[in-house]
Amino acid sequence: MNISLSDDEKIKVLNGNDLYHIMQKILLREENIDQDREHFWVVGLANNNRILFIELISLGAVNATIAEPMEVFSLALQKRSVRIILVHNHPSGELMPSEADKDSTDRLFQVGKIVNLEVYDHLIISTNTYLSFRDTGLLAQLKMSTKYVPQYQLEEQYKKQAEQLVERSTTLAKSEIAIKFLNKGVDIELISEATGLSVEEIRSLERGE
Repeated sequence: MNISLSDDEKIKVLNGNDLYHIMQKILLREENIDQDREHFWVVGLANNNRILFIELISLGAVNATIAEPMEVFSLALQKRSVRIILVHNHPSGELMPSEADKDSTDRLFQVGKIVNLEVYDHLIISTNTYLSFRDTGLLAQLKMSTKYVPQYQLEEQYKKQAEQLVERSTTLAKSEIAIKFLNKGVDIELISEATGLSVEEIRSLERGE
């Protein structure tokens, strides 16, 4: 269900606090109907972080709600959002994210990477305060997770890391050879030809940099 917004409410979101003031009004309005149920919204943002839409995705139970990826990303892709913010409430007023909250965020973050639509933040809100995954560092932690990363992406990532390691090892080996040549007084131009290192790189080694 798309939430009706005034032009004044389509603000530029710079942090969790900016969005919370909008979501607090929506929560108070909707709680008149479903006070004891969790609500899950998706907020679509433009390239300049201005709000394009707020959509209510699902209504759950007292302590849980379901957010399916297709429902989360569908309208955002149609509206050409650049990034989205996930928002859900805890009727109890307790803001600490559950393991299910973290797991759901992790899953949706990885889906966002696949469809090229960034999950910018996830807010847990109550009628008087909020918690931001981004501001508290939880989102950064989840970015390191590989639980929902497709196997082919993991393989590509590991391959890239291996190539970088080989490249660093090769560069290190060349540097060690160049230092040995320098200690023997070999001309820098000759060392460059022999190792493939640039003259400047070799001079940096000579200076001990």
